[in-house]
Amino acid sequence: MTALRVIGDIGGTYARFAVAERGKYSELQHLSVSKYATLKDALGEYLDALPHDMRPTRGALAVAGPVSGDEVKLTNLNWSFSIAALKADLSMSSLVVVNDFAATAMSVPYLPEADCYPIGRPQPKTSGPVGVIGPGTGLGISALVPDSGRWILLPGEGGHSTLPPATQAESLILEILRTHWRHVSAERALSGAGLVNLYQALCSIEGKRPDPLSPADVTDRAMRGSDPTCVKAFEVFCSMLGTVAGDLALTMGATGGIYIAGGILLRFEEAFASSPFRERFEDKGRFQDYLRRIPTNLILEESPALLGLANLPLEQ
Repeated sequence: MTALRVIGDIGGTYARFAVAERGKYSELQHLSVSKYATLKDALGEYLDALPHDMRPTRGALAVAGPVSGDEVKLTNLNWSFSIAALKADLSMSSLVVVNDFAATAMSVPYLPEADCYPIGRPQPKTSGPVGVIGPGTGLGISALVPDSGRWILLPGEGGHSTLPPATQAESLILEILRTHWRHVSAERALSGAGLVNLYQALCSIEGKRPDPLSPADVTDRAMRGSDPTCVKAFEVFCSMLGTVAGDLALTMGATGGIYIAGGILLRFEEAFASSPFRERFEDKGRFQDYLRRIPTNLILEESPALLGLANLPLEQ
């Protein structure tokens, strides 16, 4: 009983809850966050539905937003909570809350090889710091640094760093995005909403009226090749993601690899692998050879943050 922990990955669209023991998890449920007023309501409902002998008293949660104290506010969801109050309200003996991409980064040492889809030329297994980037409802960025047989998590909010255009065409897109936001973060292009933003910006450049598309509509038309502007939007998306991922690799010295997570690319691994992502990732002038040796892998595990939470040392 004491080894059990409830784990939860709370994003801007879904909350995924499970029960973990010895690095593995079960009892997985996906809940739409729009149906709940608070995290307490969603997590409480999940816990109440568990068999009595499976209800944990310890917990580890990953949230899409910064965690720097007791009060936590999610970035793309109107939820906020006190860690201490949530722990007390749910009668838990311990509760750890981390950034969602810190938890995703923690999954990397435990990912089966089958869940790592290589993007670009296969690279030999490497060691060193690991970078994780993931476009989904938002853009998550985090890192993992080895230290004497253990792993140190480096959570961050890199998705809100300034979007870097690498070509004249991307500079023109950025000019259009700046008419909507004073600061155009990487997330404004590299997320579900960002994919739509890219599509609409390209429509503006082409002088045509955009259709009212969802992110799924853009990717569907791009994969079917039925809309040239959607095809271009997906290409630009992958190119810009390669630029930001390459920046992360250089900044972190991520010789252990860059891992791509998030819900957008999971269903399009072959299209992503044949996209300009890897070419743009390596396109860093004098450090092209340095980046050429760093592997990039798409994480195929549907909920890597849960795997990370299942293996997170609760004392940290």
